[in-house]
Amino acid sequence: MIRILVTGANGQMGQALQSISNQFIGFEFVFLASKVLNISNIEDCNRNFEHYKPNICVNFAAYTNVEKAEEEIELAYQVNAEGCKNLAEVCLLYDTTLVHLSTDFVFDGQQNTPYRISDTPNPINVYGASKWKGEQYIQHFLVKYYIIRTSWVYSEFGHNFRNTMLKLAQTKSEINVVNDQIGCPTYALDICHFMMNLISTKKYGLVHFRGDRICSWYDFAVSIFEENNIDIKVNPIRTTEYPTKAKRPQYSVLE
Repeated sequence: MIRILVTGANGQMGQALQSISNQFIGFEFVFLASKVLNISNIEDCNRNFEHYKPNICVNFAAYTNVEKAEEEIELAYQVNAEGCKNLAEVCLLYDTTLVHLSTDFVFDGQQNTPYRISDTPNPINVYGASKWKGEQYIQHFLVKYYIIRTSWVYSEFGHNFRNTMLKLAQTKSEINVVNDQIGCPTYALDICHFMMNLISTKKYGLVHFRGDRICSWYDFAVSIFEENNIDIKVNPIRTTEYPTKAKRPQYSVLE
C-alpha cells in the first residue's frame, strides 16, 4: 500500500481529492489540515513525516489570496516558498516523492501564445513570485518531484471563481466581469485524476495541466450562469475599469 500524505486538506484541492480518494486502489491517503500540519513550521513537517512515513507527499497547502498577498507579503512567502522548502527538505530526508501544485501566475502574461514549460517565469504579483520561489526550492533539493502548474481552478468546494459568481447571483441582478484577461478554467477533480495518473508514470519534473477551454473571466462567468440556469446580466469590462492591488497576467494560457 502506497501512503500519500496530503497537506491543505481543508482547501479546495484537498476537499476535491478527498471526495474521490476511494477510487484509487492501492493508495492510503492521510489528509492533514493546516492546523495539524503547518508547512511553514519545519518541526510540524518533521513530526508528521516521522509519524506517517509517507511514500508520497501531495502539497495542496497554499496562500492563494492574490489581492491580500500584496499586503501580507511575508505570510505569502512563508507558505508558498518557505513551506515548499520545508517539505522538500523532509521529503529528501524520508525519501518521499513530492507532488506540488503551482500556477499560471508565475508568468507575466505579456505573450499571446500558450506558455511552455521551457518559458522563463516572470511573475508580476506577490502571489506568483512566492509560488515561483517555491518551485525553485523544490527543484533545488529534490529529484523525485512533480510540479504541476495549472490555472483558474474551480469546483464545488472552497473558494473559487465559480462559487463566487453563484454567491453573487443570490443578491444581484447585474454584475461586471473583466473581459480582457485570458486563461483556462480547470476543474479540480480533473487535476486530481491527472495527478494520480502522473504519479504512476514516475516521470519526474515539471508539467502543465489545464482545461481545454481558452476564455476570459467574462466568458467563464456567462457559462457558469447558463449551466446553472441563472438569469443575471453580465457586463464585460476592461481590467482598467476594475482596479486591483495585484496585477494580473492578461494572457496566462498554459501549453
